[in-house]
Amino acid sequence: MTLLTYEIFEAVVMEKSFQKAAAILNMTPSAVSHAISGMEKEVGFSLFVRGKQETVLTTQGELLLPYVREVLKSEEHLKQAVAEFQGLEKGTVKIGGFNSVCSTWIPQIVKKFHESFPNIRIEIYQGTYEDVEEWIRNGIIDIALISRVSADGIDFAPLYHDRLMCVVPKGTALKNEKYITFEEMKSSRFVTQWQSCDGDVQRILRDHDITVSAYCHVVDDMSTVAMVEAGMGICILPELLMERSGDKVDWYPMEEDCYREIGYGVSNLRTISPAVKKMIEVIKKYVEEI
Repeated sequence: MTLLTYEIFEAVVMEKSFQKAAAILNMTPSAVSHAISGMEKEVGFSLFVRGKQETVLTTQGELLLPYVREVLKSEEHLKQAVAEFQGLEKGTVKIGGFNSVCSTWIPQIVKKFHESFPNIRIEIYQGTYEDVEEWIRNGIIDIALISRVSADGIDFAPLYHDRLMCVVPKGTALKNEKYITFEEMKSSRFVTQWQSCDGDVQRILRDHDITVSAYCHVVDDMSTVAMVEAGMGICILPELLMERSGDKVDWYPMEEDCYREIGYGVSNLRTISPAVKKMIEVIKKYVEEI
């Protein structure tokens, strides 16, 4: 098996389609199919279940995937190390984050990174808390910008304490002008995101015994703000997003300050590539500046 075979294998896994993988790799579907068939013949078992709607891994294929990704990651690290020795900065960095970080931090981080390292390619993955955690564990991304609640078993370095706020429709009258009480929150209807989207909010609701009455279940922060603006309920969101929401809603601290701890996570700090190390330096500097 060659590195190209491994690249084809991972592309089919990611795209769940021989045809889509071929388009990404600038190959013909028949060439992709031939490479996978050759790989299956060599390992002695089927790697994919070829369905009408999508192509998915067999059980044996799933067991093989981490080893293939490790080989590809090692090859990428080798290329980057050689480029660094030659005085060139090349390679790819895959960075993942949840909604609020993707809409506030990552665009500026990527811009600053490219100013210093224009030849290093950046791939961005946006998802839920659970998505980002899974991606870093499985080696799909190199760096995860995540909350500590999602970092069990991951090399995690804290960066930023982000206060969580209660967002209410504009002009909502509260008992106290400076904060909202948990009792007021308990009697309110909520606009909530799916549990996988924000583990820190779920933690606050559990800790303060708030049973959510909700009929809006969304997956991104700005949709949540729009629902609150329309009077469909209240929500809890990170202060990081306050500037982006404008003056369409009112933001209040809760009677007890609640925070989430954002940081970066990698699968193993000892084996990260030169390009990933450079990205971590840029991330740290950016957070220090803000």
